[in-house]
Amino acid sequence: MSSTGLLLAWKDQLGFKPSSVKVKEGTKSLISLNEIEYNAIKYIDSLKLSNKINRIDYRPRKGIAKVRFEEHFTELQINCYTGEIISTKTRAADFIEMIHDGSIVDYLFNLKTNPIKLFYSTIIGFGLLFISFSGFLLWLKPKQIKKNKRLISESSLNL
Repeated sequence: MSSTGLLLAWKDQLGFKPSSVKVKEGTKSLISLNEIEYNAIKYIDSLKLSNKINRIDYRPRKGIAKVRFEEHFTELQINCYTGEIISTKTRAADFIEMIHDGSIVDYLFNLKTNPIKLFYSTIIGFGLLFISFSGFLLWLKPKQIKKNKRLISESSLNL
């Protein structure tokens, strides 16, 4: 979990996330989301991949729409003025995130309610709490013992 957490923190610097392309603003108006969806499905069908869309990240100021799919890690970037496919890349960061939170097992077995992710995250969360708490006690206890020894030695000197 720590190694995938580090990879997720550095995903931009390591190039695991496709960079956004910026399109020059055209004189035309922006095309509709229906056209973007149609172009994405048409293109992804030509690659013989599942065309079930997870989300469309619409960025009119940049002139692009990012289309992500449910059953694979492909991301399409589409020009919002022309409908042209600008970029096709694999989102490695999404795969790493699924490993990180345990949902990769749910994905592989097509489990919709994410039971493995919930179990894994719960066990890891409670484990980290236990390690933190026990580490604090292991740090605190020797300090208390030294303090008690010092108090006992001081009281025995005063007698």
